[in-house]
Amino acid sequence: MWRCLFSVSHLQLQHSDLMAAEETEMAEIGSTLMASESKRPPVRPLNKFERIFQPCLAELLGTSFFVFIGCVSVIENVESAGRLQLALVHGLAVAVMVACMWFHFNPPFTLAVYLCGGLEMNMVIPYLACQLTRGVLGAAMAKLMTSRENYNKAHGAAFAVLQSEGQIGGAVFGEIAMTCLVTMVVLLGAVNATTRSPLVPFMVGCTVIINILAGGDVSGTCLNPARAFGPAVMSNYWSYHWVYWLGPIAGGLIAAVLVRFILGDRNIRLILK
Repeated sequence: MWRCLFSVSHLQLQHSDLMAAEETEMAEIGSTLMASESKRPPVRPLNKFERIFQPCLAELLGTSFFVFIGCVSVIENVESAGRLQLALVHGLAVAVMVACMWFHFNPPFTLAVYLCGGLEMNMVIPYLACQLTRGVLGAAMAKLMTSRENYNKAHGAAFAVLQSEGQIGGAVFGEIAMTCLVTMVVLLGAVNATTRSPLVPFMVGCTVIINILAGGDVSGTCLNPARAFGPAVMSNYWSYHWVYWLGPIAGGLIAAVLVRFILGDRNIRLILK
């Protein structure tokens, strides 16, 4: 009996020693981690340039080059390539710009991202102003690069698909639906936490390509008032220009409503949480 009690006591002592050793080891690991954390430099908050001016400069440059490349692809379009050339140029340009700079380059995107909580209110107006201003600059760059004959023939890459009142209904609906689709891809791929993906630049670019291939002959597939505004200013071509403001902005707002009320995660949805 005493031998059994001694064995039990001995085992308990060994267990206690092991527990104490483990606690000591964990304490040493914790102190090591705390020491390494303390050696890391403190996270510096973003300064004014990084919070305000750098994003606006990215919008300026990104929109300029996007509109420039898009306009050149229209003005110097090879007839044998048809819509495929325009679709690939615009879609790949969007994908590259978003991947490198990760900004909007599109007023409907900016408004929708703000409405879904992905952008501060004080940045909305500067972003919109930068996008429209650099849309004009991008169109001017395209005018400098292309031949006068091709430039005049394409109206400076302004949207000249609509030639009669009978086309307006289909064009407006197409701009609304297609902008809604690409804006939902932006919101769900970049803002919504549960569906956020590093592939969002690729997805947005592919959506632009699909839209242009599907609806290019109906409305021209603008999806972006900044893309329409710059060429219209440079070529002074304003026929049915309002369609390319009403359609994309309405489509972006509808996408924001869908994400806010139905498709968004619990942090974004306003109801049914």
